[in-house]
Amino acid sequence: MFAARIRAMTGLHWIALFAAILGAWSILYMMSLPADLRDAGRIYGADFWVALCTVTPDTAGYLRVLTMWALMSAAMMAPTALPAFATYDDLGHSTTGTRFSHLVLGYLAVWLGFSVLAAAVQMALFQADLISAFGDSRSTWLSAFLLAVAGLYQFSSVKEACLSKCRMPLTFFMQHWDEGPWRNGVRLGLVCLGCCWALMLLAFVGGVMNIAFMGLATIIMVLEKLPEIGRYITRPLGAVLLASAAALVATTF
Repeated sequence: MFAARIRAMTGLHWIALFAAILGAWSILYMMSLPADLRDAGRIYGADFWVALCTVTPDTAGYLRVLTMWALMSAAMMAPTALPAFATYDDLGHSTTGTRFSHLVLGYLAVWLGFSVLAAAVQMALFQADLISAFGDSRSTWLSAFLLAVAGLYQFSSVKEACLSKCRMPLTFFMQHWDEGPWRNGVRLGLVCLGCCWALMLLAFVGGVMNIAFMGLATIIMVLEKLPEIGRYITRPLGAVLLASAAALVATTF
């Protein structure tokens, strides 16, 4: 039932679903600040509640920053892997020796490894005063660099190869089925990481704590992996990112 429902979703269904999720996140974010703090902010200025509530990465500690990245990666990447999970679940009904939980654990292990590195990068950038406590860039050059890297990667053969595997999960699993669910999960995670790592690092441009930005990034990464839509997104998105990087550099002169 799970696999059938996921496979039945068209591109328009995915767009509507994640647009609704983004809207819900935005509403929850706006509702998260109590009324009394809103009133205090109006009296004492916009920076009042920001200064009150901000916990800097060095105060929070590496483990808490790592936990934040792990949760964020799981929340962002799991939706992009739904078609592949559905395919594996479907195959499991006709094949013995499949363990869906092992596949998911292998997939999440890869993103935990990415989170370890991302948290370390965030701590280093914050200590160098290149990003704020909210994880957004303080440096025009850092922002331009990350945008340019992400933009160029959109045109790379590695990105295209990873996307082709994500868009054809049945072929992917048939090629590596004998390796077992754990290694299939790790492989799937690595392929997904190959698709999305550069876009994930744009969190340091839009803000690691910016819920709307991360929600939009999730929608883009999901749509990129849809065969009927993704091919029309990847390179135009790369052009937009490169143009944004150039525009930022132009502002420095």
